[in-house]
Amino acid sequence: MGCVVTPEQLAATVAAVLAAEAAKLAELRYRTPPGPLLAAVRAALPWADARAAKAEVDAQLAATLGPRTPEDDAPRAAEPKAKAKAPKAEAPAAAAAAAPAPGGAEADGANYHSFLTDPRDNTGVHTTVTFSDGRVLRCANSRAALEAHLAATGGRVVTRFPPEPNGYLHIGHAKAMLVSFGAAAVTGGACYLRFDDTNPEAEKAEYIEHIHDIVGWMGYSPAVVSYASDYFQQLYDLAVELIRRGGAFVCHETSAQMKASREARRDSPWRDRPAEESVRLFEEMRRGLWAEGSAVLRMRQDPRNDNYNMFDLVAYRIKFAPHPHAGDAWCVYPSYDFTHAINDALENVSHSLCTLEFETRRASYFWLLHTLGLFQPVVWEYSRLNVTHTVLSKRKLNALCTRGHVRGWDDPRLLTLAGLRRRGTPPAAITAFVRAVGVSRAENQIPNSLLDHHIRDTLNRTARRAMAVLRPLRCVLTNLPAGIIEHLPALAYPQRAAADEAAGLASETYPVPFGRVLYIEQTDFRLTDAKGYFGLAPGKRVLLRYAHVIICRDVVLGPDGAPTELRCEVESAEEAAAAGGKPPKGVIHWVAEPAPGVKPPALEARLYDVLFRSEDPASLGDTWLEDMNPESEVVLRGGLAGPGIVDAPLGTALQLERLGYFARDPDSRPGSLVLNRTVSLREDKDKAAA
Repeated sequence: MGCVVTPEQLAATVAAVLAAEAAKLAELRYRTPPGPLLAAVRAALPWADARAAKAEVDAQLAATLGPRTPEDDAPRAAEPKAKAKAPKAEAPAAAAAAAPAPGGAEADGANYHSFLTDPRDNTGVHTTVTFSDGRVLRCANSRAALEAHLAATGGRVVTRFPPEPNGYLHIGHAKAMLVSFGAAAVTGGACYLRFDDTNPEAEKAEYIEHIHDIVGWMGYSPAVVSYASDYFQQLYDLAVELIRRGGAFVCHETSAQMKASREARRDSPWRDRPAEESVRLFEEMRRGLWAEGSAVLRMRQDPRNDNYNMFDLVAYRIKFAPHPHAGDAWCVYPSYDFTHAINDALENVSHSLCTLEFETRRASYFWLLHTLGLFQPVVWEYSRLNVTHTVLSKRKLNALCTRGHVRGWDDPRLLTLAGLRRRGTPPAAITAFVRAVGVSRAENQIPNSLLDHHIRDTLNRTARRAMAVLRPLRCVLTNLPAGIIEHLPALAYPQRAAADEAAGLASETYPVPFGRVLYIEQTDFRLTDAKGYFGLAPGKRVLLRYAHVIICRDVVLGPDGAPTELRCEVESAEEAAAAGGKPPKGVIHWVAEPAPGVKPPALEARLYDVLFRSEDPASLGDTWLEDMNPESEVVLRGGLAGPGIVDAPLGTALQLERLGYFARDPDSRPGSLVLNRTVSLREDKDKAAA
């Protein structure tokens, strides 16, 4: 798998597991069941060799407990049977396994039970930090810190969804929302929406407003909306406290010098400056007395550690930039590495859930909370969502938007949540998709087709039907009188017809005008018939959806030899009898010619496909933009819309029969209708080949 677990990592993990079970080991000694100990080690290090893990557990048990005694080998006395007790209230972990997840599906689709431990049991070692000088730090909550946390939360699960407002949210954030909001929901807990707004140069009010909007659109209601900037004063005060405790210092290395020092595993020249001097200099930084780049506050961690996230990370930088939420009150801003952990503690988060790329930050996260004596949440990492034929990196998404490759953050070709909404994707389909993917630690690429499947499945049950033609071909029914319009009933929701009938209800219909002149799709006519082709051809009969059987009698060709008009007739009773009363195999959709004096809106249909030809464009390096699919958007103009389309509200899901699922685009204007194809029908490829 490409994952290497070193003997040092295995030894440290086993030591942490045994330390967490110290009380049980003291009581049971060698009678302690080894299975749970090994399971805890494998949970922390899933790629560790099982035999090596067992050998390490046995060795450390022997070193901890000493030689076996006769009592260790004596059979354990049978315990008296306990009297039946009234059932206890479910602990959060048990509730998580049984309660329904948001949207009505079962929680096991998101595997909440794999990480939702009981907040009251948060007493074990969270992580073991091994320093380059041989010291070992085992990070765990003190009893006082845990009691204070439980007093604040009442023992409830508290999670947070912490987006940085430096761009629009994408489908990967939908997974993060399902995990964090869902974990709180299934346990009766609370989830905070916390804006990680520590970098004023990258953040905009536009992004903050978007995140508020899209979280609500996805169906989530935060218990609290907060901002990292709400805690700027507390963060600053804790930074001063960290300096006083010997955990931070003011450094004057430039970015380039800092990078060189880290590569050489070399201390900063200012690492050992006195704490009071650093406190004074940090205050001067806050007052704006130092220029940008001339000084930073760094955490005093371990520059020679095997984990680069312990290389004396930057805690504060000077930035003379106004903040979109805090205004111009500050000119020093905390880093993510300093803010994230402290905010979790200040908000009494019980479970800090994040993606696997943050796993290496565990050492820094818990080191900081331990050094400041703050509460330490349970941290659990899961794999990020990777979808084929797209990019989800904010840097790459920003490049696509700013360089004009797409219309903006809400372009329907992007898997941003705004782009999916503009394309017509219902939030229920997105949630169903991320729930189907599940929550695990396994990294993989999810096929884009799986997302399409869940969109189709949702829209097939909810979308209203309508008819339109995107490439019109005029068809005159010569045996019908001119000027006579018949209104035929069409099913608005044929997918519900069977259920309506079983319930004794009338299915909802809408009237479709039908007359002498109508339009069909150009792709539903061929000059030469062929076996297996069910469309219209000279002399051939087809059924017009919800209407009559017609027969093509003649074709008018244009200068280029392409058909410009079909002369057809409605099939007579005699012709139907001659056909044995059997309906034709071909059924096509159509739209009647608008009534005299009625000008239909200009119809533009935008047909979407994947944005990149390669499954993993992010792996292409600097050439990733060259992989863009030139057919990712095909625009068809000059189509005709039938009833129920023009007046459909923005966001209404429509199935244009035989064409796909569509939604009205915000670019629509009076007299100009723009439709986005959300997803094609399953049968499209088969029909194209027929």
